[in-house]
Amino acid sequence: MPVSQNGYIANDIDRTRVWTIPGADRRVRLRFGAPGLLLVELAAFFDMFVEPIDVGQLDDWGYAERPIRGGSSLSNHASGTAIDLNATRHPLGKRGTFDATQEGLIRSWLRGHNGCVRWGGDYKNRADEMHFEIVKDVDDCRRALRGS
Repeated sequence: MPVSQNGYIANDIDRTRVWTIPGADRRVRLRFGAPGLLLVELAAFFDMFVEPIDVGQLDDWGYAERPIRGGSSLSNHASGTAIDLNATRHPLGKRGTFDATQEGLIRSWLRGHNGCVRWGGDYKNRADEMHFEIVKDVDDCRRALRGS
């Protein structure tokens, strides 16, 4: 079976479900279980504290069967383990789309979740500030959800 960059089985929609983001009028297809739930919790936090995700254009995405843009490996979107939030406000390749307070809030959330989620704003070669992806296994995601 094909796998995405982070090692999760990819291109299998049956391993995903449509999640409703708490507090927002948005639904996103993501991996079932702890990886998806962790991204849902991130999206709810983002919506409440960083910036609303349910205002204006629908530009929040999850599952997509595709390679990494400009690469040959399958994107983590292909396994439902990545989410893009407010993509039109934070375009691929552009840095500094968040102010210092917003960036601090994002980094604080990431630190509090066991290193399970990587932010595309930290990519060295090409910023992807809209993008968040799971980088650890299911058990680590479960522990992050429990706060341990």
